Amino acid sequence: MTNTEWPGEPGSSLECPKVDGRYEIQRVTPRAADVGGIPVNRILPRRQRRTVGAWCFLDHAGPSHFPQDAPGFRVGPHPHIGLQTFTWMIEGEVLHRDSLGSEQVVRPGQVNLMTAGHGIAHTEEATGPEPVLHAAQLWIALPKAHKDTAPRFDHYPELPRWQERGVDATLLVGEYAERQAPTLSFSPLVAVEFRASEAAEVALSLRAEFEYGLVALEGEIQVEGEAFAANHLAYIGGGRDAVRVHLAAGTRLLMLGGEPLGEEILIWWNFVGHSREEIAEAQDEWETGSERFGSVPGYEGDPLPAPPIPWRS
Repeated sequence: MTNTEWPGEPGSSLECPKVDGRYEIQRVTPRAADVGGIPVNRILPRRQRRTVGAWCFLDHAGPSHFPQDAPGFRVGPHPHIGLQTFTWMIEGEVLHRDSLGSEQVVRPGQVNLMTAGHGIAHTEEATGPEPVLHAAQLWIALPKAHKDTAPRFDHYPELPRWQERGVDATLLVGEYAERQAPTLSFSPLVAVEFRASEAAEVALSLRAEFEYGLVALEGEIQVEGEAFAANHLAYIGGGRDAVRVHLAAGTRLLMLGGEPLGEEILIWWNFVGHSREEIAEAQDEWETGSERFGSVPGYEGDPLPAPPIPWRS
């Protein structure tokens, strides 16, 4: 996935204000976009909310069905720095290739995690027998101490799964409900998916030092009595140890959390940096074909051109 929305200078993550002793929940509205030929709801970053912990980007892609003879979802070679790309597959299959030589299909219920670090290039293509794609694509900002770590790729076909009160849960990263996901992370964070085939009420355990966002990828939720439609993020901040959420029948809820970054980051195109200079240098090296990003073996097609940097315009 790529991002060409320049949200301006970064802002600090804020606690939700209290009114009459109760936290006010922030509503973050999505923006419609098109990536690789499929519609997406861009939930982060938005001007209302740039990050939730180290989570700095969230696209909800699909569900999209495309004709058998159509190209479907296809994103050509493009670079990343300073982040991890995190793909949670719901329906369909996507083939990942990168400049390290990795080649891996991610299937429903699995996570592909690419650590860009100092620099990597990759491609994404819909594959498999079914002409459908439904996924959540997220980015995790690397802390400044790890921004230049060596790039790597990891695939997680098995994740902790359990059921409580009729709701199916999958731990994607971090610790939750006395379970630990195997997923590599460089900062304290968590992600859990909850699926309710019937209407259900859940009490989510929280860590007071984390900030949290809740989003229904399908269905709808009520957070402390306030309704949120699909793709609308409920930012509930930090300082809590629990929150009650009502899930309508057929709801797929994604909970994201993490310690506030405590560092200012900039996001432009496919880069996460701690200064404009870092991002401009990476883009210049991509445009000149630097060895920093290499090439993606096995992909037939041209690399994506970088859009003009807005602060140079």
